[in-house]
Amino acid sequence: MASSMASDDKPTPSQAAAGDEKGAGHFTAADRVIHGARMATEKEQNMTLLQGIKLYPKAIAWSLLISTCIVMEGYDICLVNNFYAFPQFNQKYGEQLPNSEKWEVPAPWQAGLSNGAMVGELIGLLINGWVSERFGYRWTVIASLMVLNGWIALFFTAQNVQTLLAAEILCGVPWGIFQTLTITYASEVCPVAMRGYLTTYVNFCWGLGQLIGIGVIMSMLDRRDEWAYRIPYALQWMWPLPLAVGIFFAPESPWWLVRQGKLDEAKKSLLRLTSLNREVDFDADETVDMMVHTTALEEKTTAGASYWDCFKGHDLRRTEIVCMVWAIQNLSGNSFSNYSTYFLKQAGLGERQAYGFALGQYGINMVGVFSAWFLMSRGIGRRSLYLYGLCGLFVMLMVLGFLGLVPEEQRKQGAIATGSIMLGWALTYQSTVGTVCYSLVSEISTRRLQIKTVALGRVLYIIVGIITGVLTPYMLNPGAWDWANYAGFFWGGSCFLCIIYTYFRVPEPTGRSFAELDLLFQKGVSARKFSSTKVDVFEDEINDGLVDRLQAQRGSDDAKVTGGKAA
Repeated sequence: MASSMASDDKPTPSQAAAGDEKGAGHFTAADRVIHGARMATEKEQNMTLLQGIKLYPKAIAWSLLISTCIVMEGYDICLVNNFYAFPQFNQKYGEQLPNSEKWEVPAPWQAGLSNGAMVGELIGLLINGWVSERFGYRWTVIASLMVLNGWIALFFTAQNVQTLLAAEILCGVPWGIFQTLTITYASEVCPVAMRGYLTTYVNFCWGLGQLIGIGVIMSMLDRRDEWAYRIPYALQWMWPLPLAVGIFFAPESPWWLVRQGKLDEAKKSLLRLTSLNREVDFDADETVDMMVHTTALEEKTTAGASYWDCFKGHDLRRTEIVCMVWAIQNLSGNSFSNYSTYFLKQAGLGERQAYGFALGQYGINMVGVFSAWFLMSRGIGRRSLYLYGLCGLFVMLMVLGFLGLVPEEQRKQGAIATGSIMLGWALTYQSTVGTVCYSLVSEISTRRLQIKTVALGRVLYIIVGIITGVLTPYMLNPGAWDWANYAGFFWGGSCFLCIIYTYFRVPEPTGRSFAELDLLFQKGVSARKFSSTKVDVFEDEINDGLVDRLQAQRGSDDAKVTGGKAA
């Protein structure tokens, strides 16, 4: 029997009684879910940002706490890339350059250390696709934090570059888990109005970790002993235990609980994430119905929930877009900017000046997130921000390349101009591509396959990152290719190709419910027509069997029609 119905139709008790007992129960369970889901969807899409903040203050707090796990990764990535310009680090783990008093970590080891964490993250991402869906988000994050606590000791005690590489790989496993879980949790505990803000906060955490890292390094510049680099590594221990204690008390994602068939627990979790706000007329049962409806809709079009299912039917298109949106972060020149301190030293700046510019860049990274929030609050969509941001990055990368033509006698002025352009690049990147990416990947993927789709996207990001991580040291290292500013031309060309892809393939998800996005992809709507296409998700049939199975857990009384709101 079709479960679709007219927008205001609800079966009355007499209609239910007209059929046999089994048929009536079957009819009312599916109908009740559709009615509740419709009401919850309408309320969410009419909810303003301020109303969402008033209704979901606890969800905001818990999401911010779990997203803070990313600070640790941003901190360490900042350390390893900026230690290459750190004399004490180079003397311990590097080699003396021929006919020179300078010490450098050889380009192959630079590439190895920078990519070591990515290799570990790749392993963590693939593990997470199975572990988090089986054991839940909270326990997966807590276990990862405890594992990380042990591996940090390798950084602190490393006597050679090989041990550092092992530490990067091992710590990368829990970091890979954090990368997907933080985004997924943020997208699943908040309404549509807040989704873009909480998911993009993850990028703020990256900037915060990098800012703390560069600040710690600058405070160690005057030290000439091994503690100059051991203290920054030791400070990583300040994160895992406090975060694990806080996350222990956090509510589980209600979407995950619905997928596990635990509707009562999903309702309790929703109530823990919300506060009483009569202005919005929130109903937890209706919101759970919306989750059940979306889950049933996705189960109808997605037979399973394995990695292989990400490459079937219309989910293949979603997986492709998520993967490319992640990869574009590296292909648009981000790998180039991660070596800002080292690059600026090669361009002619002194140690303290180079780190000062890097400190400004990481500060701008955080400001850029607020800039993106402001632009989104003005009604600018995610696709528009992403596309026009890439255009701005392309122009600045080409300018960086042309600055390489500055004569040697004006090298200092050229280096300062290069640093200024890199600060402008960082602000543009973080206000658009770097921040909006986190919202796009969380919205474009389907709920049933989100963890796995985001993980696959991040895997491609890491693979591309490994390739660019190998190329970049060679581009900048004076003992290798020594391209200096001319590397801007290479990344400018790569960024131009990203612009073309984004224009034709990346859709606009702003303001859409998860169910609406499912239907738009199912119908094969063009990326450029996503924002203007109208869909009604309640005209489509859903998986009645799943609805019956989930509703049965609420008890026989809840399976009956009440004629009003869900009890």
